[in-house]
Amino acid sequence: MTVIYPEAEQGTVIENLQIVRGPYLQQGTSSSIIIRWATNAPVQGVVWYGTDPDRLCFKHQETTITSDHIVKLSGLTKDTKYYYAIGAVAGIQIGGTEDYFFVTAPSQESVSVGLRPIRIWVLGDAGRGNDVAASVRDGYLKFTQTRHTDLWLMLGDNAYDTGTYEEYQRGIFDMYPQVLRSSVLWTAIGNHDAGCANSQLQTGPYYELFSPPTRGEAGGVPSFSAAYYSFDYGNIHFICLDSYGSDRSSSGRMLNWLADDLAASRQDWKVAFWHHPPYTKGSHDSDTEIELIEMREVVLPIVEEANVDIVMCGHSHSYERSYLINGHYGSSDSFDEQMKKDGGSGREDESGVYQKPLLASHGGTVYIVAGTSALADHVSPHPAMYTSLSIPGSLVLDVQGKRLDVKFIDCHGQVNDYFTIKKQ
Repeated sequence: MTVIYPEAEQGTVIENLQIVRGPYLQQGTSSSIIIRWATNAPVQGVVWYGTDPDRLCFKHQETTITSDHIVKLSGLTKDTKYYYAIGAVAGIQIGGTEDYFFVTAPSQESVSVGLRPIRIWVLGDAGRGNDVAASVRDGYLKFTQTRHTDLWLMLGDNAYDTGTYEEYQRGIFDMYPQVLRSSVLWTAIGNHDAGCANSQLQTGPYYELFSPPTRGEAGGVPSFSAAYYSFDYGNIHFICLDSYGSDRSSSGRMLNWLADDLAASRQDWKVAFWHHPPYTKGSHDSDTEIELIEMREVVLPIVEEANVDIVMCGHSHSYERSYLINGHYGSSDSFDEQMKKDGGSGREDESGVYQKPLLASHGGTVYIVAGTSALADHVSPHPAMYTSLSIPGSLVLDVQGKRLDVKFIDCHGQVNDYFTIKKQ
């Protein structure tokens, strides 16, 4: 790629400077965002931005020369669409068109009263870089069409088999360039990501490629760890946990932080995500594997006490969705009907939506396994689950005020499961 100096004499160029990764968006808030990209040679990176793609009036320039560019833009206006371009001091390399943009997060108030809808895309075990992952991506794009994706989540195993830089390039950056450059990505670490990463030392490709908030920069209590963190978006509080490489004990740092963080949140909705599911009978069994057992026995009492609404995980290559349940921390054969806060489908056109109190604890949680974004294996029914499917797909969460709609979208863009939660 050739870089043109927009402010220099005509014909001045830098030869062979190429963008090899990105751009991609991280750590978006109502007033700031991080734009990341990588070049094949070290340069001083620059981001130009503004509310008109033909007039990028603002510029932020890196103070160091590097190949791995991390630029944070601050002082932005909430719920506003900004266009951007990236390059070097010499000039723009890419962007400055309607395809390169981001939208800052809306205020909690505007979403809480239903004035501003939010769309969230969720992928699980997507990092194979294969034809199935491409078809799931295309199915979602067919479903959402021109509606903007406000943010998206990856539930771990984002790069197969061992989480190398090359596997992230194939599994994420080459697979989702359109979404990466216009919607903020938030990731959880899985066991395959951890093949080349260490949660205790915060080292390896996973920790070097992504920029989660560790000091409460996006809302929530500071975790001081990139392995687990929280953030706010509109009237939603998100919690990301590390179910593999961090201490899962009740006295450990992660779960002490989790209890403090949930107690401090005043958002209408609480959504948690991590890799190893507490309930599954797919390619993994939550009755026999230690990570799954401990997340169920130790973490679920904390999230249910705090009235978390949805928990989403991957790991099993299946789609499994529970009833609205509470209080099941044992093996599958110990699940009974009394643990169902609502034993219906949660569908407005069938048995009715799931109703929850806004503030009370133990109001019920829906647990979802969504590990079929690149592979779908056989699944058997777990008694906590309303439905279990072996179909490639991804999740869509739509939030409008006190209403949350969840849909499972297959690789053809069709809805294969759906339910609604309403807060009273």
